Amino acid sequence: MAFLLVLILLPFNVLIPAVSAAAPAAAFIPQDNFLIDCGATTAITSPDGRLFKTEPQAAQFIQAADDFKISVPAADVPSPIYLTARIFIQEASYSFHLTQPGWHWVRIHLFPMNNTIFDLQKATFTVTTDKYVLLHSFNVNNTNQAFVKEYLVNATDPRFTIKFSPQKNSAAFVNAIEVVSAPDDIINDVASNLLPVGNYPGLSNFAFQPVYRLNVGGPLITSSNDTLGRTWAKDDVYLKSPNLAKNVVVSASIVKYPQGGALTPLIAPQMVYASAVEMADAGVNNPKFNVTWNFNVDGAFTYLLRLHFCDIVSKALNNLYFNVYINGQIAISDLDLSHTLGALAVPYFKDIVVNSSFVSNGLLTVQIGPSNLGSGDLNAILNGLEVMKMSNTVESLDGEFGVDGRQETSGSRRGTVAAVGFAMMFGAFVGLGAMVIKWHKRPQDWQKRNSFSSWLLPVHAGDTSFMSSKNSGSHKTTNFYSSTLGLGRYFSFAELQEATKNFDANAIIGVGGFGNVYIAEIDDGTKVAVKRGNPQSEQGITEFQTEIQMLSKLRHRHLVSLIGYCDENSEMILVYEYMSNGPFRDHLYGKSLTTPLTWKQRLEICIGAARGLHYLHTGTAQGIIHRDVKTTNILLDDNFTAKVADFGLSKDVALGQGHVSTAVKGSFGYLDPEYFRRQQLTDKSDVYSFGVVLLEALCARPAINPQLPREQVNLADWAMQWKRKGLLDKIIDPLLVGAINPESMKKFAEAAEKCLAEHGVDRPTMGDVLWNLEYALQLQEAFSQGKANENEQGGGESTPATDNRPVSLPEESNKSPAEVQATIDEHSGTAMFAQFANLNGR
Repeated sequence: MAFLLVLILLPFNVLIPAVSAAAPAAAFIPQDNFLIDCGATTAITSPDGRLFKTEPQAAQFIQAADDFKISVPAADVPSPIYLTARIFIQEASYSFHLTQPGWHWVRIHLFPMNNTIFDLQKATFTVTTDKYVLLHSFNVNNTNQAFVKEYLVNATDPRFTIKFSPQKNSAAFVNAIEVVSAPDDIINDVASNLLPVGNYPGLSNFAFQPVYRLNVGGPLITSSNDTLGRTWAKDDVYLKSPNLAKNVVVSASIVKYPQGGALTPLIAPQMVYASAVEMADAGVNNPKFNVTWNFNVDGAFTYLLRLHFCDIVSKALNNLYFNVYINGQIAISDLDLSHTLGALAVPYFKDIVVNSSFVSNGLLTVQIGPSNLGSGDLNAILNGLEVMKMSNTVESLDGEFGVDGRQETSGSRRGTVAAVGFAMMFGAFVGLGAMVIKWHKRPQDWQKRNSFSSWLLPVHAGDTSFMSSKNSGSHKTTNFYSSTLGLGRYFSFAELQEATKNFDANAIIGVGGFGNVYIAEIDDGTKVAVKRGNPQSEQGITEFQTEIQMLSKLRHRHLVSLIGYCDENSEMILVYEYMSNGPFRDHLYGKSLTTPLTWKQRLEICIGAARGLHYLHTGTAQGIIHRDVKTTNILLDDNFTAKVADFGLSKDVALGQGHVSTAVKGSFGYLDPEYFRRQQLTDKSDVYSFGVVLLEALCARPAINPQLPREQVNLADWAMQWKRKGLLDKIIDPLLVGAINPESMKKFAEAAEKCLAEHGVDRPTMGDVLWNLEYALQLQEAFSQGKANENEQGGGESTPATDNRPVSLPEESNKSPAEVQATIDEHSGTAMFAQFANLNGR
């Protein structure tokens, strides 16, 4: 059975002097070595030979009110430690008295075994220590895999507690727990910063969660073969173009650790340094290319990367010079291992901190390529790689909420006085609350108006630069910027009047149920969207209240977030970042077709929106259902990054509750038929609507078009008829004909079809949809790369490498206007693509 192993990595930046070889260091003996097999009554030995305490022996550690012990037959588990488990329906904790403070491994083993007490595949719970959040609202997402969640924590108190907190109407469970001492020097306090270049101090103040630990170019290394019980996975599944990489494996005996240096087998075993990936003979005209590894990460966190090197490929000194790039930035320049170390086959490692701003799109890329320095071989190597998530400003490794309920703010720093921040946030929230009350006390002669999706969209607070503001008139704005409650900076009314040229009608870029949206410029010319409340819209007031409530708890790179607000002169105004590329719909069949989106771009936009919705459903203590998912509520920034907008109809729903009975609201063509019939809202209603969005991206036509023949009016019904006939390719956007990989389209269409299942229980989660879309993107990228290779006489991915930037791979090329027109003319569905109904209403 497959394991999802999350392994511990080690940060630190060290220069190893060139010294003679030395014998490996003695084995490490941990001072603290707590191994608990939860629920077991007999001694259990793990596959790597360690003995776990039984339940009677571990009784001194646990404090639990209502808990249950469960077990399963040995044939049904991947390891003996998963034969038993404890289930908690109330908060429970394990406490350990530590012999020695310092770095400790914390490993939590989770296997959702079948039992008659609780469906563990649906269990949702949080795991914390006294200081850190390890898991927040975690569930196994309906899988039957075993999980090892592993962390490295600097424990400074003699008592170390791990707490399990099930969500309401749910449960928590655990199969085994490890709390084991780690070497004191496993983490140095200083690493290198990617940008700005320089040192990154204070690593001992963080907790770490490994995301990837790879034995590059070599086989799997299990915990029984590692100096500290770690597991090193193979790297081949992360290689972007395997044909450009060549594995090298030598005898581990030739690896020589430096004498008296900080690098010992405790950092990485000899087997890691005895294998490597080097540049392959790819048969290309220009041999200066990069080898690339891609990794999916949580873009809300900072990461520490440890890169392991050992020159096992050179025949002579000073013959190998190469560069290392991380997300397009040069991380190590002109590295000559033999010059640095004075010998070949001597290990070396480098620790580099990568700020969350570099991984905000959820992708981490590591590349190696030859340097222009020296006259040696054109080659580059990498022996091992560790990627570790670092705890954020509220000491969390999962989500933005800390143990004490504090929420991370992108502008916050360690050492900020919490009381001041709370007072400011509380004052801002009270101000908005009063603002809503004042509006409710206005005369009740408002006229209801139709609600339309607004054009605005704010950016993630961490991506903005609104950390200060200017004076305007006699009203001084504050320097307060907080994403904690999503309220942001306070703007004076005079400041916004000036920015919008007195709310000039020519500056209106959108109209919603709440009011008009204006484009404006503030401070140094930064464009924003200003959403001004219309007192004559009763529906708008309700949606405005909902939007405040939602934005006060949401924070994600693919969701909206406020820049600021104004509560002055009875005005109710919200300020967002201006989304220059507007709604997704306009780039499919609306008013922005001058440069049509490629299939890859459409996939990336759908993936971004899916990530935002997945966060809504799973990333908060109470799940949030958007209720109005459509292409006009997916907005695009300068880089065509997708962000889900408009939370005026959103609803909180306690996870595990199943449904919320509510009046039906949404948009025609996107409305879940089951929700419409039963008036019971679930997260699967969003999944249905997103399925319609996927079809819009593929077919480039509205969800509802009453001008078409009756059988074609509803996109979901009509497209699924063609899908069942196996002829969906006949009705796709003519601009995609010939440019879309059939396998990518097939996977994409399958995802859409599953989303549109009649019954919600048969639909996938947004996490499952996201996985399928990412797979479709991989298929398309492979297809595009293959076409690019065919167009190059030498074949292969061979863009020359430079000293200062990584090689970029060829992108999809757009057709010429003449080719596009010819394709449209030949397409059998021309009539339907000529209808551009402007259907914004809910």
